[in-house]
Amino acid sequence: MSQTVDRALSILPLLAEGPADLGRVADHLGVHKSTALRLLRTLHQHGLVHRQSDQRYRLGARLFALAQEAMESLDVREIAHPHLLTLGEQCGHTVHLAVHEDDEVLYIDKVDSRYPVRMYSRIGKPVAITVAAVAKLLLADLTEAERRAIAQRLDYPMYTARSTPNAAAFLKELATVREQGWAADLGGHEESINCVAAPIRGADGRVVAAMSVSAPNVVVTADELLALLPLVRRTADAISDEFSGRNPVKDPV
Repeated sequence: MSQTVDRALSILPLLAEGPADLGRVADHLGVHKSTALRLLRTLHQHGLVHRQSDQRYRLGARLFALAQEAMESLDVREIAHPHLLTLGEQCGHTVHLAVHEDDEVLYIDKVDSRYPVRMYSRIGKPVAITVAAVAKLLLADLTEAERRAIAQRLDYPMYTARSTPNAAAFLKELATVREQGWAADLGGHEESINCVAAPIRGADGRVVAAMSVSAPNVVVTADELLALLPLVRRTADAISDEFSGRNPVKDPV
């Protein structure tokens, strides 16, 4: 039975490449056409494949409906949290997870630093959108028109001398972040706090969340924090893979 299920599921990635006839499906599976036909009929009964008028098979509408339902039920925080904990254990600094909702960027998860000097931030609290590294990543993924519209309606408080001063500077920063694929806030919100961040992407490649590591410069210098960027990006990539289904967690046998 497990071999039958495995063969049936192996048909779906093939059809994702485009419609295929019975012979190609059989060749792909390495089975007789009669076996391939039985598998296709079963998938067809469940709406997972559709038989076209030219006798070729393509992915069925039910499969797309299931995928949409699954995406809507995914909780990026639930998926990300174990990875954030691991990252926090590895680096010892504050780890945040943030999303973009209703013109605000909000923290939805946090792992506290192991050091006595800690950041004052709360889950559910909006970030300083014009300077925060997570905000830059989330807004940089928007279309150019969306980025310009948001930039024009934002205020630009000068929290420090390194804060983003105006819309033109903000758009330039977003363009840089979009190109390099990561972001930093080096004393832009608080003189003593530095932060590096990486994006979490869904199956379509769009940024669905952003995660960051932050630390006061009395604990590590900005250069030392930037040296953690590869680790932060690997963590974000691992979350992206799991969230998008590219690397699903296997159930224990």
